[in-house]
Amino acid sequence: MTAPERFSPDDPREWLNRARSNLALARNRVPDAYLEDLCFEAQQAAEKAIKAVLIRCGIEFPYVHDLARLLTLLEEAGTVLPENIQGVEELTLYASIGRYPGPNRPVSPEEYVKAVKLAQAAIQWAEGHI
Repeated sequence: MTAPERFSPDDPREWLNRARSNLALARNRVPDAYLEDLCFEAQQAAEKAIKAVLIRCGIEFPYVHDLARLLTLLEEAGTVLPENIQGVEELTLYASIGRYPGPNRPVSPEEYVKAVKLAQAAIQWAEGHI
């Protein structure tokens, strides 16, 4: 397997490559991996896919993990968000709470599957814009 072609950090294709990489990690459900960590990778995949579209559209964005905020920037610029990525902002939760030990309950297998599906949908949508 070869690594994807590298592009400049201001090229949306590089952000999309990184999103695909995060999704590959999220899908790699190996023994001893916490589902919280895999959901974090799914969140990162969706975030980078959204940021790829923002870059492609020439929209400046803050370096935040809040997917709803990022999607709002696109909507304010006139981008119509398809139904299949509705709910992707739910992944924002995994940007912080699951990354460190704490009082939060473990992610369920069903939540993990949903997170990966949402990330995949975000990437597929972004691919249509890049």
